Amino acid sequence: MKILITGATGLIGSRLSRQLHDLGHEIVITSRDRERAIAKLPFARDVVEWDPVRTPAPAAAFAGVEAVVNLMGEPVAGRWTAGRKRAIRDSRVLGTRNLVEGMRGARQSVTGTRNLVAGMRTAAESSPNSMLPEALVSASAIGYYGEGGDRVLAEDSRPGEDFLARVCVDWEGEAARAVTAGARVVIMRTGLVLAREGGALASMLPIFKAGFGGRLGSGRQWMSWIHVDDLVALYVEALTNPAFEGPLNAVAPGPVTNSELTETLARALRRPAVLPAPAFALKLALGEMAGAVLESQRVIPRAAVSASFRFKHETLEAALRALLKG
Repeated sequence: MKILITGATGLIGSRLSRQLHDLGHEIVITSRDRERAIAKLPFARDVVEWDPVRTPAPAAAFAGVEAVVNLMGEPVAGRWTAGRKRAIRDSRVLGTRNLVEGMRGARQSVTGTRNLVAGMRTAAESSPNSMLPEALVSASAIGYYGEGGDRVLAEDSRPGEDFLARVCVDWEGEAARAVTAGARVVIMRTGLVLAREGGALASMLPIFKAGFGGRLGSGRQWMSWIHVDDLVALYVEALTNPAFEGPLNAVAPGPVTNSELTETLARALRRPAVLPAPAFALKLALGEMAGAVLESQRVIPRAAVSASFRFKHETLEAALRALLKG
């Protein structure tokens, strides 16, 4: 299968691109920096240069493409200035809008060509270049749910009202428009991704190894996580299994409180974790973004389990031990 991937040079994108390539799929990626993308993912069949905030994706990017994975989005970590919030939103909402516009434009172009030769099978129709994406698997986040307290949150739970929740609602809405381009759409509401080489865990490890780790705020807030290998496997399944459609909580079955995460990581590293970060200190350091750190989101992967997806790392302790082995 020929697959177009946006955001392919990021933590999840690079892992997923490599996995799909190893499984025998042909990978095309988009990037604002073509040379950097080629250097990082040399196995990619092609790299299409594209600025997703400014223009619709070029129709040429979809030539022969059977499925699209949308992973683009500016990182949310760090203090949120007005410019930062705009970049977070535009990279997701406008970027996805322009991606879907490109998909729809490619479909209209091919449909128009076929209409000229209605009733005849032309060489263009029999060519792989005339194929159109049948599936769009688009990233989102469990930030969609906002502050959930102790409530269990499944795919049919209502969205929140804070900044990240509103971004996720609009982001998902743009991806859903790909249905009008004839695509099956899967929305991956992703939790805290645990990976050794990047993300939250990579930031936490030096602090915990030095013995300076501790809970965030009260520690009672729920955190829904997923091992990066399970996340990649879930993306592969969503691409290839037509039973996957609509929103999908990309989290492990066992959410934990922040205190439990702190204690489990400290135990895995054989270090103490006795230096909490009070909520007021986080708010001073991070401003509005501290709200996202302190939000409680007890999310379960109901749709994935119902579709018989099997997680390799169902418990936090097993996931951390696998990541920290050696």
